[in-house]
Parts: sequence; C-alpha cells; structure tokens
Amino acid sequence: MDENAFISLAQQRIRQSATVSPGAHAPTLPGPDKLAHARASLPDDASEAYLSGLGPEATFSHLMEDIVPALNGENRSGRYWGFVTGSTLPVAEVADNIVSAYDQNVQVHLPDQTIATEVEDAALKMLLRLLRLGDPGHWLGRTFTTGATASNILGLACGREGVLTARLGEEDAPSSGELGLLRACAEAGIKEIQVLTSMAHSSLPKAASVVGLGRASVKFLPFRDAEPWRLDIDAVERELRRENVASIIALSAGEVNTGRFATTGVEDMRRLRGLADTYKAWIHVDGAFGIFARVLPATDEYVALHKVAEGLELCDSMTIDGHKLLNVPYDNGIFFTRKSSILKAVFQNPNAAYLSSDPTSLIESPLHIGLENSRRFRALPVYAVLMSEGFDGISKMLERMVITARAVARAIQSLADDYVLLPEAGPSSSSLSVRDNIHIVVLFRARDDELNNVLVRRINDGCKWYVSGSSWGGKPAVRVAVSSWRAEPEDAFITVRESLLVISQDNKASQP
Repeated sequence: MDENAFISLAQQRIRQSATVSPGAHAPTLPGPDKLAHARASLPDDASEAYLSGLGPEATFSHLMEDIVPALNGENRSGRYWGFVTGSTLPVAEVADNIVSAYDQNVQVHLPDQTIATEVEDAALKMLLRLLRLGDPGHWLGRTFTTGATASNILGLACGREGVLTARLGEEDAPSSGELGLLRACAEAGIKEIQVLTSMAHSSLPKAASVVGLGRASVKFLPFRDAEPWRLDIDAVERELRRENVASIIALSAGEVNTGRFATTGVEDMRRLRGLADTYKAWIHVDGAFGIFARVLPATDEYVALHKVAEGLELCDSMTIDGHKLLNVPYDNGIFFTRKSSILKAVFQNPNAAYLSSDPTSLIESPLHIGLENSRRFRALPVYAVLMSEGFDGISKMLERMVITARAVARAIQSLADDYVLLPEAGPSSSSLSVRDNIHIVVLFRARDDELNNVLVRRINDGCKWYVSGSSWGGKPAVRVAVSSWRAEPEDAFITVRESLLVISQDNKASQP
C-alpha cells in the first residue's frame, strides 16, 4: 500500500473509531480489562522480536486494536469533568491534522518563505480582542506556549526581569538573562525576590523554582480562612514596603478548586496597579481558564463573573490556556506581556546568524521570545476556532459550559441531606449562590465521612462521569470542571443526580 492510501485509510478508521453520535457520550474511562490488554501488548525488551519493526500497517492495527481502546474519554465525552480538560472542537481537530500533515517548525519569522508566523500573530491579536484585553498594540509581547505551566514560567521570568530593571533605573540596563540572577540582584541592591499570591496553582511554585527564585519565594496571603482564594491586598502592601526586596504579585483567575478569583473586581485591580507602580512590582495573572469569563454574554446570569473579571487587563503579564476552554488539542498555551523587549531580554538566542530574520519586522521570531527553539504550529487550531466560531459562537460555547456546571451544582443541592457544595457559605449548601459563585468548577463532598473518603472512586468506577479528587477544609472533596463543547446541562443534571442518589442509597444499605 502506498503512503497516501495508507494515510487516507488510517484517517478514515481513526475518525470512525473516535466518532460519537449526537447526544451520546463515550465512557469516561476504558476499564481495567482494556488497560490490562493494552499493557500486555507493549513491547517486551527480553523478546527476540524487540525493535524488529512491524511495518506501518501492522503497527497501525496494534495502535487501533490494543492502544486506542485503553485511552480515556476526555475528548469524546461531555461528562469528562476531571482536571480542567477541554475537548477538541471538530474544526480544531481538522486544523491539527493540517499541522501534522505540513509539519511547520514555527521558530523564525520568515515572511518570504511561510505564512505560519503571521497566522500565529493574527491568532494572538484575535485572542486579545476576544478577551477584551484592549488594543494588541498594548500587548507587544505575545506568544504561544505548551500550556499554562510554560506561560507561568514566562510570567515569572519576565517579572524577575521587570522588577530588577525597574530598580536599575535604565531601560537598556544589562538584564538578569545577561548577567545572571545573583549579579543582577547585587547590582540592583536586591537581596530577595518574592512572589505574593493567595491560592495559586501548583505550577506557580514550580515556575519560581525554574526561574531561580525558588519555591520558598512564593508567599501565600489569603484574605481570610473562609476565602483563601482571595488576595489580602493590605498584606501585599506591607510586603511591598520591605527594604531591598522586589516583588511579583501573582493573581489567580480563577483558583483551581473553586474557580474563584483572587480579586473582587476593577477596584482591587486599580489598587494593586497603583501599589505595583509605586513599589516597582510586577503583576502577573494566571487566567488559564477564568479569563474566559470576560467572553460570557452581558446578561444578569453572569453579572458576578463579569465583575470579578474586570480590571485584569491592568496586569503586566498573563497566562491563558487554549487546550482548556477554547477546546483546541493539547498542548496549547498563550502568554501576553506589555513589551516584547522584556521577553527578548530573557529568551534571546545569541550568536546564531542562521536563526536571524528581518530586524525591522513587527513580528518577533518565536524562538527569541519563548522557551522553545523548535515549535509545533500550535497556533493553527486556535486560529481555526476563532475564524470558525467568532465571538458569538465562542461566547455561546462558554455559556453552555457555565450552565452545565450550574446544573451539576443544582443536582448536588437537590440531594442536600447527603451532599454539600463547597465552600460552605453558611449552615447548609443552599446558602452558596450557584448563580453568583459557579463558573465552570463545582466542589462538593459527601456528608458521611466514610462515603466521602471513597466518593471519587465510586463516581469514576461507573465510567459515566469523571471527576478529580481534591481537598477542602482538611477533608477529601470532589471537584468537577466543565470545559467541553459537548457539555449538555439537562444530561448533566440527570446523570449526576441519579448517580449520586444510587451511591448514597448503596452506602446507607451497606451500613449495619
């Protein structure tokens, strides 16, 4: 079989295998038997046939018959609610197939040779407009990354650079990328760079480690015990006053367990912006999924979400995930900052003439403003989604996710004798306002402690809906994050209510 026929037949079979009928949902997990079969099919390094080569057709059969059945249903089910895992829109899948077929290495801006970098820049500009972050001319540092973790690394690297440059007092002062962190800090009179945050994602301390600040540099400043996701701005101001200490303020929009925001709206952001300007600090927003609240319809149902998302555009840098709510394939992240020069100060490839491009171009070569020198054309699926759906289509998709998450919350509230929504705002779950507090994340637990300890496993073993385990108030908790274009509110309400009712009934029946 020639290569074109092989690829064509393989793509047809893949599509047939992955197709889900309208209104149907693939199992969320493959089950232990399929996992065991796939595991047994993996190569044995003790076998004489190890690395002997099967050929393309036999290998494809192995993939489809042994490996594919053991994959989870995160893309094929509208009820895969673990982590924050977006499905892939059909147009994004098509675009991703183009990416593989043409295999562009989007590293250097070469406008006479490929349109790839211009497509990437067009997608980034459209994202800025979609998210209502202002004129793209105000965000000249913009690039695609592998995801929010990489974007947070860029954010802290730029923040490190920004706070040191501000203290050196010269725009063209040697950077920490040039001098090294220790020497740059010594010349700037800085003995410590701290990261001030509230309930940050775990990738923030990781990023702090990667950029040389250290995990211990991350200081958590929660507003109060009942609202640990909210940043205590008074405490931030006290920290900013410390002598010979530079600060990066890192805001979560929204927090991974609850979906809540570190700030309450534009007034908080204005105050933080004023403090940052006064004390030469940097503001970084981790808006991986929460930033998309700005795209929801301007209706009464979303007033509270719009309010907390106001003012985020006042930051210095921002992390966004494409492979979450935008529903493009992994791996896809976005990073924005005000100046491209600060990215180049950190990520410039020096002394490589063969990697140069037109120095007068307004589009930066991606390898000089990010971590990777070799880059997949990950912008194309984002470009395709933005072109296909437009503002209104994306807004409706995001609204459906929110409505579905709220349907899940109401299903839990309907079983209030056995389950409670978190965080508790009062003596019962009914005191938590679904309309004001639920974006795409729902956190809950069983009232019975023994059931609560096994609740995540009991739900996931059914393979009808999938959740992540978490912890809240020192107890295990169940976390739902609705981030798929396949989300269906009515189906979610029925599935969750019926499933939890059976689980609680079985638990009661098993008790002596």
